[in-house]
Amino acid sequence: MSTLFTPLKLGSLTIPNRIGMSALTRNRSSANVPNEIMRQYYAQRAAGGPGLIVSEGTLITQQGSEWFNAPGIWNQAQVEGWKRITDVVHSNGSKIYCQIAHLGRCTHPDAPEQIAAGVPVYAPSAIAARGGKFRYIPGSPGYVTPTELPDPTIIIAQFKQAAVNAKEAGFDGIELHGAGGYMVHQFLDSSSNKRTDKWGGSVENRTRFALEVLKALIEVFGPDVGLKIHPPAGQNDVGMPLQETIDTFGYLCREVNKLGIAYVALLRYREAADAEIDGKKRGTPHDVIETYSPFLPDTNIFVNGGVEPAEAEELVRAGKASGVFFGVPWISNPDLGKRIRAGKALINPIDSKTFYNPGVDLSLGYTDYKAAEY
Repeated sequence: MSTLFTPLKLGSLTIPNRIGMSALTRNRSSANVPNEIMRQYYAQRAAGGPGLIVSEGTLITQQGSEWFNAPGIWNQAQVEGWKRITDVVHSNGSKIYCQIAHLGRCTHPDAPEQIAAGVPVYAPSAIAARGGKFRYIPGSPGYVTPTELPDPTIIIAQFKQAAVNAKEAGFDGIELHGAGGYMVHQFLDSSSNKRTDKWGGSVENRTRFALEVLKALIEVFGPDVGLKIHPPAGQNDVGMPLQETIDTFGYLCREVNKLGIAYVALLRYREAADAEIDGKKRGTPHDVIETYSPFLPDTNIFVNGGVEPAEAEELVRAGKASGVFFGVPWISNPDLGKRIRAGKALINPIDSKTFYNPGVDLSLGYTDYKAAEY
């Protein structure tokens, strides 16, 4: 694994190895404020040898998230909670980016956070996503028809303020969540974006929102900005025919390459994560590395999605990726980076019942996985 453990220049930083921890929703915050159990969780993983940690998806504004107890970054209490986390990550020898997100139509008007926000469920267009369940709301309702966002620049400003707050909280950089069928992805996808103004229609118009958000983030963090995208889609009822997908994300990547950001994380197609709607899979399977790397000749590419350690080494050695993000393996292997370097077997069984918030004891399946002896 010698290539994985070489340094990498990433924006203004140099990270010691090419192993990243990707964003993992875990639902342990106190309502929307990062807390002590989260600090312990990130401390354990920062000590486990990652070159870079990306925080769980962090909301830029109060809204009815499909994830209960997901943290935010829109108020001072959240900034202070994240500051305790970034401090311990740094003291344990790692760097951390904040992944920021707006969920768009994947929210619900009856959710407590949405009610408290006092605004409608906004999306690029008034088109409901099929599927989805809000299991913490009585009756487990699905998605609703959202209100078309009247002025996208309002949300762009919220993304920028989130970056300002993340910088105050001590994050080393920011990652824009452009995947998952959430707001940025909804603007990119022609099935969820039917606007007739400058924010919809053509490839140039549908990519405008993502590019304008990135430019706003660069104003705050300079080159220390990442972008996560998932062209094969499928989640939360997004997905386009193959050629339209390549045209859209190819153009996006080409324009992103001009911006000089730290990296683009390409999430690979995963059949298990692809939604089934009307009896068929919603996504568009294709090889994201081969398809989009030609559009990103000057930008670090990180690969994410079901990558095994040996494959990660080969991807970096062959020059197909600058680095690899592991996700789920970090849950049961808090020392994943050290395990890979030492050639130790990974702990693979993960209790799916505790992947998200299990209830009273937040430590279950969260901070109770043990590091190996070295």
